[in-house]
Amino acid sequence: MSTYDLPDEIQIRSEGSIRVITLNRPENLNATNEALHEGLAALFPQLDADSDARAAVITGAGRAFSAGGDFSYLDELAKDTERRRDSLAAGRKIVTGMMRCRVPIVAAVNGPAVGLGCSLVALSDVVYMAESAYLADPHALIGLVAADGGPVVWPLLTSLHLAKEYALTGERIPARRAAEIGLANHVCPDDEVFDQALACARKMAQLPKGAAEDTKRILNLHMERAVLATIDFALSAEDRSFGSPELRANIDRFLAAEKG
Repeated sequence: MSTYDLPDEIQIRSEGSIRVITLNRPENLNATNEALHEGLAALFPQLDADSDARAAVITGAGRAFSAGGDFSYLDELAKDTERRRDSLAAGRKIVTGMMRCRVPIVAAVNGPAVGLGCSLVALSDVVYMAESAYLADPHALIGLVAADGGPVVWPLLTSLHLAKEYALTGERIPARRAAEIGLANHVCPDDEVFDQALACARKMAQLPKGAAEDTKRILNLHMERAVLATIDFALSAEDRSFGSPELRANIDRFLAAEKG
């Protein structure tokens, strides 16, 4: 396996030609902080360059896949325009890097996938969800624009009406509902979700390399056109939304609750 230069918040292990990617902040339900965000931006080009990698499984350590953004990190971004600019650039790299990665990526959604976690699921190639898991994109709910996943990709995966409903309400999408509307491929018992995702990755890893990679590229060209048509506006809108009074009030409320 190639050597990956990643923070401790992302663990990589090898199962033969399969790379198992684990989001590793279990004490925080794998919520996105700066290290995890920057690590994800660096991850997918490295996975693409790993010549021995034929498929990958992405999952979360502990009880969650990734339960949204760390509010301390959001507070820092709201107060620091330079760090916010870097974060938004990293967000773009996550989307484009995952979309263009030659390696098929299977999501094993072992628990809540919220915010960026939800985006990682949307950008995966095949999605297995635990019965107790759910998706949610609460960006608009807290006063932010979602630039890196749901509103950008969901219209390709489900109906535009459903994409609007879940992006504009932030409501949870239970695993069964996600599968019904095209946001997940399979729903599994909680204790089987990783094994079933790994079995799918093994099937992909056994395919002729060039055929699998070029087929994935053809399919993702549809996604790339949609993403490139929307992401610049989405990122600039997210940048502006960091100055919203609603976001400031929600950050203050959550930080106060954490202290109290």
